[in-house]
Amino acid sequence: MAWHNRLLNEFHKKVLEQNSRILTLGIVVVVSIGGLVEIAPLFYLNSTIEEVEGVRPYSPLELMGRQIYVREGCYNCHSQMIRPLRDEVERYGHYSLAAESMYDRPFQWGSKRTGPDLARVGGKYSDEWHRDHLIDPQSVVPESVMPPYAFLADAALDYRLIENHLTVNRTFGVPYSEEMIASARSDLEAQVDPFSSGYDDLLARYPGAQIRDFDGDPSRITEMDALVAYLQVLGTMVDFSTYEAEAPENQR
Repeated sequence: MAWHNRLLNEFHKKVLEQNSRILTLGIVVVVSIGGLVEIAPLFYLNSTIEEVEGVRPYSPLELMGRQIYVREGCYNCHSQMIRPLRDEVERYGHYSLAAESMYDRPFQWGSKRTGPDLARVGGKYSDEWHRDHLIDPQSVVPESVMPPYAFLADAALDYRLIENHLTVNRTFGVPYSEEMIASARSDLEAQVDPFSSGYDDLLARYPGAQIRDFDGDPSRITEMDALVAYLQVLGTMVDFSTYEAEAPENQR
């Protein structure tokens, strides 16, 4: 073994270290092989995302709320991705599934947690809590450094182009049908009115959609309605009491 090691050392010193072209070529070959090993299997998969029952596109109202969430930069302080680590799961709930973000354009995984992760915030607090928290964060969380968003309760939701929003999302792969796009305006209005005649049609297109007045003011639809509706749907589409991870193909 000693002579073998000496031979390798001599080759390394005299051939690789003293010849930059050969060293560069060697690096390219090694990186290329490693890349092929990692990338090639993906070409034989129909999808890298496991299909999970319950995951659906956002309703028009939820989609508008998500756009307000992005507009206000909420992702700068809140992530929406629970990692499969014990402390994360114990604090926030079941780890995030890729399928839960499959209709997010762009996704809201985030990279910083000044505030808690929001991947499972849906249903954790009441609508009243969310309204109070957005209007005056310190009134419900005294140690919060979050700025107030009271203006959302006074800002009428502009959904004149809601059909266009769904159309653009469909262009990026979200499966909004022609019926969903044509009914976007009526579906949005129906979601904040539990007495609407479009109640059943909305639920048929968006199973499990929560229908109620989210901002406490039934006289109009505000940006607060949309944002609270979006927050209340996060993490609620998958029933984790019955969910079982799909086994890899080589383990079936």
